[in-house]
Amino acid sequence: MRNRESGFRYTLQRTMIIYFLLIGFAALLLGVEFVNETYNSQIKKEWLTNIEKVVGHNIDSPEIFEPLDHLRYKAILMICIIMSVVVIVLMMFIKNITGPLQHMIEKSNEISAGDLSQTITIDANNELADLGHVINEMSSNLQEIIHFSLNTCVAGKKLVAETATLLDRSLLPPMEWQQAQDKLIELDNELATLRQVVDYFKFYSIDETADD
Repeated sequence: MRNRESGFRYTLQRTMIIYFLLIGFAALLLGVEFVNETYNSQIKKEWLTNIEKVVGHNIDSPEIFEPLDHLRYKAILMICIIMSVVVIVLMMFIKNITGPLQHMIEKSNEISAGDLSQTITIDANNELADLGHVINEMSSNLQEIIHFSLNTCVAGKKLVAETATLLDRSLLPPMEWQQAQDKLIELDNELATLRQVVDYFKFYSIDETADD
């Protein structure tokens, strides 16, 4: 069970990390390509040639390349911002999605194993919190049903004992008396099986009103 939970958690986190890394890598690749182009001497040469054609004379000043340098610095800044955003969003996803989801899986597995005293607590106001509330309601309803079954089991065992006592005092024909005894034994066995099922679960609190 634990291996399956860990496998789910790591698979989900690994998948999302891969997705975000692909996004970051694509943005980084485009940014690096742009920065590399601004360093390319051929681009600078074409830039200078086009300007000289417009102004009609040769230009010999490094200041003409300041716009390219400015664009390059902007591109580097955008790369840093995009990578920072990717990392922040990934950490927020792990904290706000995979973390609460793993908590729900662990608690749900404990509930399915019979520990109805477990509750899901998610400090958020989103769909995961709503789902946790629904699971808690299901656990509470199941606990009420099992408590009802427990009370029925106790009352049934008591009724079987009282009926057996009355049969011992009655003057039924032997065949009818034996049939009644067989029915009581069958009912007693069914109640014992039901009690075993009820005892499998753990509750918030158990009020034992009677013993077997």
